[in-house]
Amino acid sequence: MVSEALLLTAYNAASSNTELLQRLVSLRDLADEAIAVVVVRQRAQGEPLADLAPILELTEDRLRKKYDPPSVDRALAARRRPKPVTSAQSAAAAADTPILRRPCQRLACALTLMRNGSGRRQREIAEQMGVHESYVSRMLSGQRDVSWRHVRIICDVCGVDPELMKPLWEAAAGVQPSNTEDPVQYLRIYLQGLHYALGSPDPELILAAAQRTISADDLGRAMSGPGVPDWPVIERLTVLLQSLPNITRPLWRRAQAAAESAPTATAS
Repeated sequence: MVSEALLLTAYNAASSNTELLQRLVSLRDLADEAIAVVVVRQRAQGEPLADLAPILELTEDRLRKKYDPPSVDRALAARRRPKPVTSAQSAAAAADTPILRRPCQRLACALTLMRNGSGRRQREIAEQMGVHESYVSRMLSGQRDVSWRHVRIICDVCGVDPELMKPLWEAAAGVQPSNTEDPVQYLRIYLQGLHYALGSPDPELILAAAQRTISADDLGRAMSGPGVPDWPVIERLTVLLQSLPNITRPLWRRAQAAAESAPTATAS
């Protein structure tokens, strides 16, 4: 989980340096923990520490002192394990998740990438909105809620169809999905929006981060069809795209129900 999140965050042009550093520190801590376990296991199995010392570039005496079994056991017992995000979690629980996974930040990342890609200045957007440039800056950084009117203005200035941003905005605003006629397409547009907000990483990068838990066919069907993949695929893809499964789960249920009731209509 940490390694795949780091991989995708590194390619996200809208990611902050502090967020990336937090990922790196978490990965470093996990590596240190794993090294400690390996050294203690080596000692428990009666194997010589001399086999490990050159790899870690430490002396045998240093390994014994640094990875004392009782100390390692206490550290592992005290380590706080992350809780998995489930669809039963409330919005308050979601607030404990990393900032970039929150719906408002996914929208902010998408709008920031849109503005950067268009080459338009924040001043131009502010003039169209009739607000100060700092107001736009706070919206694009996720520090201020964005109204649908403002999303439309940003999209118009940047030359992007605002309907592509609507699922992201509705998730951020906590409103019901507007597209009730085609839930399958709505789910796809939402996933496409998350993909855009992450900097549009190549499919190969997403599959590498997935570590073979989803296939290229799964990814293609989720993003473009045909049909609707099973929930484990959508859940995994949601996490890879830096969002929350409890946001995607109801969208998937609506899409699956629509696909099952009218498979021919949603097969394309």
